[in-house]
Amino acid sequence: MAIRERLSGNEATAVAMKQINPGVVAAFPITPSTEVPQYFSSFVADGVVDTEFVAVESEHSAMSACIGAQAAGVRAMTATSANGLALMWELLYIASGSRLPIVMACINRALSGPINIHNDHSDSMGARDSGWIQIYSETNQEAYDNMLMAHRIAEHKDVLLPVMVCQDGFITSHAIENIELVEDDKVKAFVGEYNPEFYLLNKENPIAVGPLDLQAHYFEHQRQQAEAMKNAKKVILEVSDEFEKMTGRKYGLFEEYNTKDADVCVVVLNSTAGTAKYVVDQLNEQGKKVGIIKPRVYRPFPVDEIVDALAKFKAIAIMDKTDSFNAAGGPLFSDITSAMYAKGVFGPKVINFTYGLGGRDVKAEDVEAVCNEVLKVAETEKVESVYNYIGVRE
Repeated sequence: MAIRERLSGNEATAVAMKQINPGVVAAFPITPSTEVPQYFSSFVADGVVDTEFVAVESEHSAMSACIGAQAAGVRAMTATSANGLALMWELLYIASGSRLPIVMACINRALSGPINIHNDHSDSMGARDSGWIQIYSETNQEAYDNMLMAHRIAEHKDVLLPVMVCQDGFITSHAIENIELVEDDKVKAFVGEYNPEFYLLNKENPIAVGPLDLQAHYFEHQRQQAEAMKNAKKVILEVSDEFEKMTGRKYGLFEEYNTKDADVCVVVLNSTAGTAKYVVDQLNEQGKKVGIIKPRVYRPFPVDEIVDALAKFKAIAIMDKTDSFNAAGGPLFSDITSAMYAKGVFGPKVINFTYGLGGRDVKAEDVEAVCNEVLKVAETEKVESVYNYIGVRE
C-alpha cells in the first residue's frame, strides 16, 4: 500500500535516492539544489543507507567523482543547478561519451549573468546536446517517480547513458505537496541491482575508460552513442509501463491534456503546465477549445510521437522558459518546428513565447494571453509575430 506523505520536491528527490541506496553520492551545494544532498547526508549519518557520501570542493569535482565511481562499477548520483551544471560542462560530455549511467537531479535555475538564483530552464536547456537523457517533472510526485525510473532507463544494456531529472527550482523544489511514496521493498525490487558488464575493478576483464580516441574510432563511438539515445525512447516507455503496473501512475513521452476536441494547443514544460491546465479548464468552460501538451522526455526528443499529436491543431503556441539568443525562437520551439518540417507537417500555424526568465512570476493571465493569441491565429490563419515575449516590460 502506498505511503502518503507531504514533502518538498527536493526532499522527495532525496527520499527516492535513499530508497535506491546508490554506491556513491558526490555533491557540492548550490541553490536551489542544496537540500537534495543535505537531506541525503542525514540518511547517511543515520545509517539508513550504505552510500559513500563524498563532499567535494566543486561541482566539477562532484561529477568527476561520479564518473570515477560509476566507471569502477557502482551506482553514482548527484544534484546541481545552474552555474553548478555549467561548471560540470566538460564532465557532462565525458560521462555520456564514456557510457556511464549516472543519475543527476537538476533543480532548474537561471544561469548567470547577471547572477540570479531563481527558476528558468537555461541550465538544462544549455546541456540538451551533451548526450544526457533529460526528463522533466511538473510536480513533486513526478520528480520522485522520475528518479525511481531513471536508473532502470540509464542502465539498460541498449542505452547506457546518464540521466538528468529536472524540476523547477523553488517552485517545486521548496514547495510542499501531498505525495505518494512507493514502499522501500518495492523500490528495491523495481530498481534492481546494478551489475555492469564492463567496469574498471573487474580484474577478469580489465578495461580503460576515457582513453585517447582519435580519427580511427571517435566517429564510430559517437554514432553508437547517438543510436543509444534513439534506443532510450523505447526503454523509457517500457520502464514507464512497468512503473504504472506497480503504482497506477501513467507516464509517457509527453502528457496530453484536454486535446481530444481542441482546436489549438499550448506546449509547455514543468511546473507552468499546472497553471496552464487551470487556465485551459476555465477557457473550455467558455467554449474555447484549447489543449495542453506537456513534454516529459526532452532528450531523446520524441519527434514522431509529438508531431503526430500536434498535426491535428489549427495553431500551436510553444512556451520556452529560456531564450536561445539565436533570433529564431527558444529550444523547445526550434525542436518542435524542425520536427514538424522534417515530417512534412505544415498545416498548423506555430508561434513562440519566451516567458518566466530569472524566476519572473508566470500568472494565469499570462497563460490566458498566450491562449487567446493562439486562438486568434487559428481564427484568422495569420501570424503577426512568430517570436514573442510574455510578462516582460518591453
